[in-house]
Amino acid sequence: MLTLVPASVAVVVTIVLAAAAVAARALTPAAGAVAAAFGCVIVVLAGYPFLALLILFVVGSALATRYRLEEKRARNLQEGRSGERGVSNVLAHIVIPTGLVVGAILSPFVLPFPTLAILYSCALAFGASDTFASEFGVLAGEARSIVSGKPVPAGTNGGITGLGELFALFGAGSTAAVALALFTLWGEGPGNGPLFFVTATAAGFVACQVDSVLGETLENRGLLTKGTTNFFAMLSAVGIGALVVALTGASL
Repeated sequence: MLTLVPASVAVVVTIVLAAAAVAARALTPAAGAVAAAFGCVIVVLAGYPFLALLILFVVGSALATRYRLEEKRARNLQEGRSGERGVSNVLAHIVIPTGLVVGAILSPFVLPFPTLAILYSCALAFGASDTFASEFGVLAGEARSIVSGKPVPAGTNGGITGLGELFALFGAGSTAAVALALFTLWGEGPGNGPLFFVTATAAGFVACQVDSVLGETLENRGLLTKGTTNFFAMLSAVGIGALVVALTGASL
């Protein structure tokens, strides 16, 4: 947990960055307020590397969303009206990371820092994997159902493309690499860097597939919303990370 002065600076920086995201139309004003509130909790309780990873995720998502935005808008495949993300999207991607941080503060023996770092990284690796798969995959043309393999229109829940899968892996892997670099830079690097990287990458990518399956089987039937689909898929990424920690007996 940060002391008073570093915490105050971190809160100001978090609020300014959230306001910048709103000004850049990456987030709606309400979504920006939510992101700022949760971001402040994360940085004050866990420290700068956790906030830095969250910021990089938001920036990467915004850039992916803006990529060929006019083409996406012409095909009605964009986020929001102009690529901005709303409250439900922000909550779906930030509640679990924040919950992990709070849980680590309340029960440090159950969730020690190294374990928190990998589970947090797994969660954001899914977020990047899912966002990249969606934003780049919709531009690849016709998709195929992840369940049946039959052709489906681009942007259909549960539809995947080769390009989308490639970017899903890239999103998960790049997040894992950045997380490893950040925690190492702050002198809090994992004991087993390669295992950390592989675990976060695999968890993020596999959870992206879980998201597609849930999207086709439950969201398309009205049993889940887009936000709850993302939430449960991110939860599966955290579960994969926790399973690896449990099986290896390592805190990574």
